[in-house]
Amino acid sequence: MSSSIKFNNVNTLFSKSLKFKINDYFSSTYKKKTGNRRIFIKAAVLLTTFTLLYTILVFVQPHWTVGIVLCLLFGVNLAAIGFNIMHDAGHNSFSENKNLNTVLSYTLNLLGGNIYFWKLKHNIAHHTYTNIDGEDHDIEVKFMRIHHDQQLKKHHRYQSFYFIFLYGVSYLAWIFYQDYEKYFRQKMGGSSTRFHFPLRERVIFWTSKVLHFLMFVVIPIVYVGWLPTLIGWGIAGAVCGISLATVFQLAHVVSETEFKTIDQSKVEEEWMIHQIQSTANFATKNNVLTWLLGGLNFQVEHHLFPRISHVHYPAINKIVQQTCKEYNIQYIEFRSFRQAFMSHVRVIQAMSR
Repeated sequence: MSSSIKFNNVNTLFSKSLKFKINDYFSSTYKKKTGNRRIFIKAAVLLTTFTLLYTILVFVQPHWTVGIVLCLLFGVNLAAIGFNIMHDAGHNSFSENKNLNTVLSYTLNLLGGNIYFWKLKHNIAHHTYTNIDGEDHDIEVKFMRIHHDQQLKKHHRYQSFYFIFLYGVSYLAWIFYQDYEKYFRQKMGGSSTRFHFPLRERVIFWTSKVLHFLMFVVIPIVYVGWLPTLIGWGIAGAVCGISLATVFQLAHVVSETEFKTIDQSKVEEEWMIHQIQSTANFATKNNVLTWLLGGLNFQVEHHLFPRISHVHYPAINKIVQQTCKEYNIQYIEFRSFRQAFMSHVRVIQAMSR
């Protein structure tokens, strides 16, 4: 998983200044960088909601009209668990207790994914080489072209029509196909090198996949039948997939962010400036969206300080913006979800030509 790409580490004045200000904020306010009581309450609410929705859908079996609404909510709930619990725990920012972070990061396995793969793909590749083709595997979307260095193919001319469908199937494709593809190839992407896959992680992979299949496929089929299970999974999976994919894309794949072509394996900017250039915020004043997304609409702050819990992003957002202003660095933020989404659509249209 190693890369030869290096960032500029000479005269990193912006990074030093920003790190100093952020550290000073936490020391002067006596706050910990990890989550506080709010994140524990949120985790309890989301996991309780998960249990209730699953129990009602599988064992109570309400009228099909109510069932459809509950499946929609279940899809949102699955995504929210990923955004709020798994994501912070996976970055070791949920709690000071590392063991608790490890346990909660396995909520991804509960949802059908694999935390070991996710950390390789997200924490290492995506967070280091954001929007760099061949290094950031999160911008390798099958049947889509979203970076100018990616090969233009005939079907890409229609991607502005079918991208929502792809986002809708992305979650189910991830947990039922792509994880197995990574397992047997031992590669994150088409151009990446093989990664080390310890025996312990192989055992966890198969154990969690079997348990997930029993819980979400076998048991529902036994109690409600295969057709309701298929429809229910289709609805919940589509909502979850669209939620996950859209939040990521609005944070990086918009017309204002940069998609660099790397020459001679060197990025001209220091790492923090590269993160700001390739990342965008959206709808940061929307408290409901911020709660549901685990602060991932404050994506700039997350990319600069992934080890800081999302409950602190609104506060450090002001510090980051002010420091960018001091150093004349463009800070990308959309006032609304709609503005960010339309910018994302413009990228899809531009990359289809």
